[in-house]
Amino acid sequence: KNVEDGDTKSAVELLGEAKYEIYDAIKEQDGYAFIAIGRPETAGCYCRINSYLKEVITLLSEQFDYVVIDGEAGIEQINRRVMEKVTHLVLVTDASKKGCQVVKTIKNVADELVMYEKAGVIVNRIPDKKVIELMDISGLPLLSVIENDMKLAEADIKGENILTLSDDDRIVAGAAEALCNIGLI
Repeated sequence: KNVEDGDTKSAVELLGEAKYEIYDAIKEQDGYAFIAIGRPETAGCYCRINSYLKEVITLLSEQFDYVVIDGEAGIEQINRRVMEKVTHLVLVTDASKKGCQVVKTIKNVADELVMYEKAGVIVNRIPDKKVIELMDISGLPLLSVIENDMKLAEADIKGENILTLSDDDRIVAGAAEALCNIGLI
């Protein structure tokens, strides 16, 4: 008998091993912890993977004050109900029509499928703040507008940790502004 056939002893052992692997994968430093959870590159059903991912998120949310989930662009993770309950839904877009449409779609789907307390949008990588006037993100509070940031681009290209950027760099200041505006700091 195996786990799929209902062998509960194997299931409990597997769950214990999985929890150990999750905690082993967490990297901690300077007041935060980070875990990267990838996605399969193959076709097929993601039901088990998404179910497991939901359990991982639940497990981590019980252990930490804040859990930040950086999902792929689009509504897949919300449609798959990986994130059923969050306190703050922060959506990020660039200055494009498609980006604005995706943000509005995610918000509409989240209204149906996700329990959240607050939501808002960060507009990122814009060439000039005047572009905001042309964007349609109706119905969503604007948390922050972040113009193009060369220091971030350089750090990204070099593979450097963005946490080395200073507090006055555009991306860091913009993120702090968004967190303040949504009530997290």
